[in-house]
Amino acid sequence: MTAAPRAIALLETWPNLVSGPPRCAVGHAFASAGHEIVHFHSDDSADLCLTPTAVERLLPQLLHASAIRVRPGASWITVLLDCDADVQLLLGLVSVALKEQGAVPLRRPTPPCDWERPAVVPGPRPGAARRVVDRLMPHH
Repeated sequence: MTAAPRAIALLETWPNLVSGPPRCAVGHAFASAGHEIVHFHSDDSADLCLTPTAVERLLPQLLHASAIRVRPGASWITVLLDCDADVQLLLGLVSVALKEQGAVPLRRPTPPCDWERPAVVPGPRPGAARRVVDRLMPHH
């Protein structure tokens, strides 16, 4: 069994988490009080939603952990799951996320994860863009 299924099995036992499909419809998620806390898109990583305050407070430690990926300004962090130590790190961070959620009631929905596709805005037809470029760049 790889690390992600082990982490999922452990999180299934937590009474304050509800298991189900993620908003992005890819993988498996756990939520608390209607807010996604963690989800798994693959067998080698988990995405975890922390409050901006928690990310800022923990940033020095997060940047030193080789299993953590943080993007500036993002609420979601990625935990790479390769071994039992990574699973324990994830579980500790899930605990932090749950405490942060309890300390600061979330009035807004969970921000979208990287896997969620933004709304598609209809654009010009593919040929239309080329015609504009053709007019701007003379052919020799």
